[in-house]
Amino acid sequence: MDARTLIERKRDGGRITPSEWRALMRAYAAGEVPDYQMAALAMAIYFVGLDRDEIVALTDAMLTSGATLDLDHLRVGRVDKHSTGGVGDKVSLVLAPLVAACGVAVPMMSGRGLGHTGGTLDKLESVPGFRTDLSLAAATKQIEAIGCALIGQTREIAPADRKLYALRDATATVESIPLISASIMSKKLAEGLTGLVLDVKHGSGAFLPEVERGLELARTMIALGADHGCPVIALLTAMDRPLGRACGNAIEVEESIMALRGEGPSDLMTVTYALGAEMLVLGGAARTRDEARRRMEVAISSGRAAERFQQIIEAQGGNPAVVDDPSLLPQAAECELYLAPRGGVVAQVEPKTIGRGITALGGGRTRVEDIVDPSVGFVVSARPGDVVRAGEPLATIFARDPAGIASGRETLARAIRVADDADPPLPLISYRVTEAGEERWVDE
Repeated sequence: MDARTLIERKRDGGRITPSEWRALMRAYAAGEVPDYQMAALAMAIYFVGLDRDEIVALTDAMLTSGATLDLDHLRVGRVDKHSTGGVGDKVSLVLAPLVAACGVAVPMMSGRGLGHTGGTLDKLESVPGFRTDLSLAAATKQIEAIGCALIGQTREIAPADRKLYALRDATATVESIPLISASIMSKKLAEGLTGLVLDVKHGSGAFLPEVERGLELARTMIALGADHGCPVIALLTAMDRPLGRACGNAIEVEESIMALRGEGPSDLMTVTYALGAEMLVLGGAARTRDEARRRMEVAISSGRAAERFQQIIEAQGGNPAVVDDPSLLPQAAECELYLAPRGGVVAQVEPKTIGRGITALGGGRTRVEDIVDPSVGFVVSARPGDVVRAGEPLATIFARDPAGIASGRETLARAIRVADDADPPLPLISYRVTEAGEERWVDE
């Protein structure tokens, strides 16, 4: 494998053939192509792009570099959900047990924090003892037993993507539609799904801030799903402010538990119910989105959704008592309120700044090998448009030491802007995209 030739060709605007993609991904997964050459290729792709056939070829090359889940014997639909990443986005933690409690199997494979965004695996691993490194055989048994497994990308599934995913984060090549699409779809297609729902973020805190780029990404992944017989539906949701209030691994798990008890923030529940309704209809557990919404509300009010989360935690080695007592989650050594510097209207709560601030506190990674502190982060009670008084609490900082508190204050001073007036935030959900096309979202 002469990776240098492919790097040169892509750098100069040329194409890489399907057979070359397969050979390259096999060699990379086997350790025969070094990370520095793949980093160079990723940067070339970031600037030059890939055409439609190349994206398909790269997706297939990563998919076939490893094994797949075989769930065809299940008598229920198998549907997963994927978010393109945001700050405070703990929807997966709520959605997976909720949808499983409503009768659809959820083989959910998630990732770690990427760039300024949090990762579902890091959040789950803040639960004492929780294991995300299940083998395919173990994940299959768990899905058969309780309808859901929350796992990381194993060495068995798309190993080439597993290596490239971490490399993209460390080399500032995350925001590439071809690389995002191929990475997500190679993993999701390996799950043996009968449907997939995408939460495509846009706004200042998204990897792709512009609506048009979000729609382009949605169309690309929907087409990849159609090519492989997996129907895909995407919702474009807002990431110009954090989703919910908790931002940070353990405190997001706590907010997720509250949501499963019926006490979640309204914006979090709106997005969760909208995505869950699509999953239940795709999975054949409901005929309409309205019916699906009612089923989810009953699953939460009856306690079945929270109970299913307990079952998942216990099955994966975690302490299920955290659902009844979230204080068993890791606790920060220091906490302090952040107060409004002046009276006025909250004009901005900038998610990217908050996400980077969590990393500065130790709650994210700047290098692949960094160890994450699950206890740190922010709870941001201020929402865009809120009228506040000087000295009123806007957020709480959770840190491991006084230096972290000082760093958190600096972060929030940059992230939260109070002014005399404010523009309205983005609609929480703006578009629904299917293979048939896209439509403006209408609140239901």
